Amino acid sequence: MPSPKLDLVVLSDEERSVLTGWARRRKTAQALALRARIVLRCAEGGSIGVVAADVGVSRNTASKWRSRFVSERLEGLSDEPRPGRPRVISDDRIERVITKTLEETPGQDTHWSTRSMASATGMSQSAISRIWRAFGLKPHAVETWKLSTDPQFIDKVRDVVGLYLAPPENALVLAVDEKSQMQAIDRTAPILPIMPTTPARMTHDYVRHGTTSLFAAFDIGSGSVIAHHYRRHRHQEFLRFLKLIDAAVPKDLALHLVLDNYATHKTPKVKEWLIRHPRFHLHFTPTSSSWLNLVERWFAELTNRKLRRSAHRSVTELETDVRRWINEWNADPKPFVWTKTADQILDTLAAYCTRINDSRH
Repeated sequence: MPSPKLDLVVLSDEERSVLTGWARRRKTAQALALRARIVLRCAEGGSIGVVAADVGVSRNTASKWRSRFVSERLEGLSDEPRPGRPRVISDDRIERVITKTLEETPGQDTHWSTRSMASATGMSQSAISRIWRAFGLKPHAVETWKLSTDPQFIDKVRDVVGLYLAPPENALVLAVDEKSQMQAIDRTAPILPIMPTTPARMTHDYVRHGTTSLFAAFDIGSGSVIAHHYRRHRHQEFLRFLKLIDAAVPKDLALHLVLDNYATHKTPKVKEWLIRHPRFHLHFTPTSSSWLNLVERWFAELTNRKLRRSAHRSVTELETDVRRWINEWNADPKPFVWTKTADQILDTLAAYCTRINDSRH
């Protein structure tokens, strides 16, 4: 049964201003920002179910914070004190630590450490550490991100994801890319094997013995791989790999290749060859969107399971070792199942763009 329609939560001007600030200010702790959004949405009316769906929380969560606000107003949105030793650090001092962490930097340093924050606030390092853990703050950590600026981003996402979720009949969908500059690396000392209480160990320094490039076409249906090593990475090698694919796949099947925008994929020679082989259909991922190409997931398997902890004394030895690994993979291939629809991907990116845009205010 749907939840009954509840009376509006009536906000004073001051309460609305405070809640709006908590919800929009990017420096606010995310738990408090979420509670503020719940109350603001309740003030617009509607059932608990509708409010929960709009905010993206469970009905129990929406009901809990609505009730807390109705009974205790703004104070009710703070976490309740837990049993135990009374706190000796006041809310004002905690707020000062959080504000300095989020809005200031220590002199010429790029970020705070527990030691520098303790010195600046007159608190202990353990107290700073506890506060940061409680509010999910990690000044030492940094993550990278990049958004595609491809003007055809939406169309390309729909095209590629559509191939993954609904492959054409009488056709093979291959995710194609090159793992370039694979280095034949030999450690300066033998790798020591794993022992009880001791992991495998290898030296941090190594000797380079040359590079090779692995061209790979990952069949999204079966998980098998067509692959070949080339010492160079030009359109000539890409053409040779296309001819290898053409020879390996039965002639009665159309070929849909998902690949990136690398220049070697679009040279006049490649285009001329494709015109003469109409069963080949190329689908390009958006720029800066390698995550959309499933062969990258297979390259990660190759790196983690073979390359990262191997040693090779020559390029030939590296190529032979990788070929053996690929043959073993193809003996028992495992496809990667794509689950997200294009709409889900685009909705997630739209929400992220909205979030980083709001953070500027």
